[in-house]
Amino acid sequence: MVQFVAGLKGTMSEAELHVLRARLIGGMLNKARRGELQCRIPIGFVYDATGRVVLDPDQQVQQTIRVFLETFRRTGSATATVKRFREEGLAFPRRYWHGPRKGDVVWGPLDHPRTLFVLHHPRYAGAFVYGRTHHRKLDRKYRKRPQEEWIALVHDAHPAYISWEQFEEHQTMLRENAAVHGHDRRRSPPREGPALLQGLVICGKCGLRMTVRYRHAHGTLFPIYMCQREGIQHGHALCQHITGTSIDDTIGALVIDAVSPLALEVSLGVQQELHARLDEGDALRRKAIERAQYDADLARQRFMRVDPNNRLVADSLEADWNEKLRQLTEAQDRYRQQHDADCAALTEEQRQRILALAHDVPRLWHDPATPVRERKRMLRLIIEDVTLLKGKELVMHVRFRGGATRTLTVPRPAPAWALRRTNPEVVAEIDRLLDEYTDVEIARVLNERGFQSKAGKPVDIMMVARVREHYHLTPRYERLRDRGLLTLDEVSQALGISTATAKQWRLAGLLRAHAYNDKNQYLYERPGPDAPARYTWKGITRWKRQRRSQSDPSHEVQCEA
Repeated sequence: MVQFVAGLKGTMSEAELHVLRARLIGGMLNKARRGELQCRIPIGFVYDATGRVVLDPDQQVQQTIRVFLETFRRTGSATATVKRFREEGLAFPRRYWHGPRKGDVVWGPLDHPRTLFVLHHPRYAGAFVYGRTHHRKLDRKYRKRPQEEWIALVHDAHPAYISWEQFEEHQTMLRENAAVHGHDRRRSPPREGPALLQGLVICGKCGLRMTVRYRHAHGTLFPIYMCQREGIQHGHALCQHITGTSIDDTIGALVIDAVSPLALEVSLGVQQELHARLDEGDALRRKAIERAQYDADLARQRFMRVDPNNRLVADSLEADWNEKLRQLTEAQDRYRQQHDADCAALTEEQRQRILALAHDVPRLWHDPATPVRERKRMLRLIIEDVTLLKGKELVMHVRFRGGATRTLTVPRPAPAWALRRTNPEVVAEIDRLLDEYTDVEIARVLNERGFQSKAGKPVDIMMVARVREHYHLTPRYERLRDRGLLTLDEVSQALGISTATAKQWRLAGLLRAHAYNDKNQYLYERPGPDAPARYTWKGITRWKRQRRSQSDPSHEVQCEA
C-alpha cells in the first residue's frame, strides 16, 4: 500500500511538471506573438538598457551592414557579394555568443553561409519573428517552416536597415538564383559564361526553359542553347539545340537600339554608382582606423595607469599597447593604399569616357574590356525572356520588360562540316597542281602562295589527300598515264633491260621520269629513237663516279703556267 501511494504521488508530480512546462511555453509563445520575447539577435542590433532592440551604436558595424545589403542589391547574387568584399579587402563583423569573450565583436572575411544568414533574416527589415524553424526530436534536426506557419511575425518591431518590401525583393532574388538548380531553371544571376541569354531562353516547341552548354574551340567558348529536360528524365531525344553565337549577336544589336535613347541616363547612373562604391569603401576603412585608434588610446591609458614597479603587469600592458599601435599602422597603410588606388581608378579621362557613353553605346557593348556579366545585367534590365524556335530559319520572340514583344528571324547557323569546308578556289588550285606536283609538293606550293585551311591552319599533305579523295579529283597517276607515260615494268620491257637497270638509268638522267606520289615511285616517258641501247651503258655506276669526280672542284688539279 505504501508503495502504491508513493508511485501515485510520483505520477502526479510528473503531471504537474508537465502542466508547469506547458504554462511556461504558453507564456513564452504569447510574449513572442506580442513581439516582446528577448531572443538572440543578429549582428548589427543590440538590446538597450530598457530591453528594446536598437541598432548597434558602433558606426563601423552599421556602415558595414548597409554596404553589404547595397552590394547585394547591385550584384544580385550572394556569391558575387562575397567576391566583392574579398576584392575590396572589406571585413565583416560577428559576435561571440559563448566563452570568455562572450558579447565581443570580431572582424573577419565574409563567407557564403554568413551572407545567406544575413539576407534571409527578417530582423534586418525591422520585423520580430519567432518559429521560423521546427526541431524534431526524432532526428534532432532543425527544419525551416514556410512563412505562413511562423508562430510570430511582427512588422516594424524595432529600427531596421531595409524596408520589408526590400527584404521580400531580396528573397525573390535568392529564390530565382536558386531556381537555376531547381525544376524550372527560370532565372539565375548573371554569370561569367559568354552565353548572353543565360537563364532567359524558352523552348518554342515544349515551352520549357533551355539550358546552356559550351563548346571550346581554338581557345574560345561558343554557347549552345539546349532543351534537354525531357531527354534526361524520360530518355527522349533532345527537343532542340541551337548554336547561340548568331542569336546573341542579334539580341545584342537589339539591346543597343533599345538602350540608345536612354544612354545619357545610364551614363549618369554608372558614374553615380562608381562614386557610391568608392565612398562606401572609403567610409568603412575610416571607421576601421577610428576603431584601431580607440583601441591604441585605451591600451596607452591602461599602460600609463599601472605601477611602474609592477613589471609583470607593465610588460604585458606595454606589449598590448605595441600590438594595438601595429594594428593602427596597418589600418592606416591599408587605407592609404586603397585610397590612392580608388583615386587612380577614376581619373578625369575616365569620367569623360563615362559621360561619352550616351554617344558611344555600341563601342561599350562590343568593347572586349566590358565583362560579360555586365552585358547580361544590362540585358536583363530590358528583356524579360526570349523564345526560340528552329525551323528553316531561327525565329526569336523577344518579350521586353513591360509586356512589349518583338519577333526576329535569322538564318540557321551553318553546321560544323560546312564551316570547315575547303574554299572552292583551294580545291581548284589543287586540281590544277596535280598535273605537275605530288601531294607534298602541292602543300608546299599552296603555303608559299598564302593559302590556308578553313580553320586557319597551314596546308599539309593530309589536307591535300582528303580534298583529292572527297572531291574525286583525278589522281596524278591516272593523269600521267593519260599522257602516255609508262610504268617501270613497261619501260623495262620496251628497252629489254631489267627494272634495276631502268632505275639506274633514271638516276643517271638517261631516262626521263615523273613522280606520281611521295613514295619515290615514278612513271617514265616513252623511249624515243635516241633511247639508250642495251649493254651500251654497262657499268653505269663507275661512269657516274667518274662524272661526279670530274664535276667536283675538289678533285681538280691546278697547274702553274
